[in-house]
Amino acid sequence: MAAKQGSGRLLKALAAAIALVLAGGVASASSPCAAQELSLPRVPWEGGPVYYESFAAAKTMGWANPSFFPVGVWYESVRDDGDVALDKGAGLNTYVELTDDSDMPLIRSHGMSALTGKPHPGMGAETVGWLIADEADMWAGPGDGRWSGLYPGQGAPCVPEKPPCGYTAMRTLKDKLPKGGDRMYYANYGKGVQFWQTPAEAGKFVNPYTDATSADMYWYTDPGICQEAGLFFKWQASECPLAADYGAVVDRMRMLDAMDDRRQPIYAFVELGWPSKEGTRTIDPRQTAGAVMSSLIHEARGIVYFNHSFGGPCPSYHLLREPCYAGMRATVTEMNRRIRELAPVLNTQSYVHRFSRDLDTMLKCYGGSCYVFAMVRRAGPLGSHTLTLPRELASARRVEVLFENRVLPVTEGAFTDSFTAEYAYHVYRITP
Repeated sequence: MAAKQGSGRLLKALAAAIALVLAGGVASASSPCAAQELSLPRVPWEGGPVYYESFAAAKTMGWANPSFFPVGVWYESVRDDGDVALDKGAGLNTYVELTDDSDMPLIRSHGMSALTGKPHPGMGAETVGWLIADEADMWAGPGDGRWSGLYPGQGAPCVPEKPPCGYTAMRTLKDKLPKGGDRMYYANYGKGVQFWQTPAEAGKFVNPYTDATSADMYWYTDPGICQEAGLFFKWQASECPLAADYGAVVDRMRMLDAMDDRRQPIYAFVELGWPSKEGTRTIDPRQTAGAVMSSLIHEARGIVYFNHSFGGPCPSYHLLREPCYAGMRATVTEMNRRIRELAPVLNTQSYVHRFSRDLDTMLKCYGGSCYVFAMVRRAGPLGSHTLTLPRELASARRVEVLFENRVLPVTEGAFTDSFTAEYAYHVYRITP
């Protein structure tokens, strides 16, 4: 029996090494970490790529592969090969809602996935799930009142106005979608579940309807959002807007999702331009990268970019395809490349360890190395920070800073690095 168990461990280590090479070589499989786990508690999770095994459509499109990490764009139009080429070139792999004129066979032929609000003509394997609704928590509110079938701008959603009818709308819309367990159900929420509602009210949106969910909060560009954060969260002025605020959205969604003891993937939304015509500011590409990283550190299982820009000098529904947003496209493309390279790492269950009281961090181990993702916590001090390693990693002599061509020495089980901006982040690889 012992020989069989040892053989099993060897085969698992060999499989991990092979998977690592196929994934692009993000780590070496030669250290003890390949054969043992850290003696630390784990962050609760839904199961990573294994979660998608139970959805045939997602599995067919590779979502159960540890090298796949969902990176989507909101409400695009795909009509020719050039559209898909631009999107794939930016590192996108998923369309979260599509216009009626989008070509589903074209999307499928390019290996892209889609989550759509209804069956589109020509749909097939590319449609991995159904979008039930967007922000029903805001436009209909928490309640079982009568939904008129109307959306904002069409008329009153709830008739009579009280009680609210958001739960009714969610049930009605889901019932209209195709049945069957081969495709996921997904919904996005907003300030209702994040700000306005009690956990009990918000939990009734987040938990009963979906297999994956998200919330959009545009901290850098919404002109009134920081004032609301002060009112509802009691945040100070120094705490908003920051890249770390995007991680707080994921935290809130994970808290609500855990209320029914059934976890699902939480995706993160990050804006890329001017989402509001009344907005007085856009988002800087470096802030975008920081917002994405904060979301990942707080256990987001996918990223969705809001690439509609309604204000500013270059309005567009296809921001990442526009020459006037070349700087943003370059940053998003590089960020998505890093996500793709680190996907096998991101798709593992995190460990709980406090590296520094002033940093937001995430610890994962894969293929013989351990990875630390770090950035300054909300309103935390900038500058030099010391990260204390867990016991099993304290003997390491150096830490590699990925994507920066730097190596840091480890002294007495700790290393020090600098964080010069609130959106700055570092990813460290430690091979004991």
